[in-house]
Amino acid sequence: MSAVRVLLADDQTLVRAAFAMLIESAGDMAVVGQAGTGREAVALARSARADLVVMDIRMPDLDGIEATRLIAADENLAGVKVLVLTTYDTDEHIVEALRAGASGFLVKDTRPADLLDAIRTVAAGDALLSPGPTARLIARFLRSPAAAPVTGGPDCLSDREREVLTLVARGLTNTEIGEALGVSPLTAKTHVSRIMGKLGARDRAQLVIVAYESGLVSPGSM
Repeated sequence: MSAVRVLLADDQTLVRAAFAMLIESAGDMAVVGQAGTGREAVALARSARADLVVMDIRMPDLDGIEATRLIAADENLAGVKVLVLTTYDTDEHIVEALRAGASGFLVKDTRPADLLDAIRTVAAGDALLSPGPTARLIARFLRSPAAAPVTGGPDCLSDREREVLTLVARGLTNTEIGEALGVSPLTAKTHVSRIMGKLGARDRAQLVIVAYESGLVSPGSM
């Protein structure tokens, strides 16, 4: 399996350097570029053939949200995933980032091992929601007039699928869902994919929104 090609986008040189050292220390990923602005991130995503962009939200010239939107809208970058980095005081922008096409978000003060795991998760095609701000994210999203751009609700799901959706909304990975239900990670992934198809959801992030908006899961149950 080839290494995940990672592009780092952050306006702080020291932050990029620290992330680059961490990523290069992993045997299954490599840094293929570093960008200090949003425009640089978009350009490098095109030229460096990155698989995934670790994107800071606050950057000069073009912020991370708009850079994510440009990457997601570019047909030539259809396979490029974006993992947004945020801090607790900027999580009001997380919804915008997810709408723009980000596959997930992670807080900047996460443990190094968790950042590497997040890169692997998103690169593999799964969405990732950092557990900390998730309840606030959902509460803010549900107050937004453009919430939940999906085509269905959990009423169309089987009992097992509703159970899986609940676990997704609580931030569990496919492996963790499998352990909770006594099935394999592959079976759990199949359930998640089927749920996404029934609900018309783009990714796990939207599944979380549906679960909260429908009342299947409440912020207090996180």
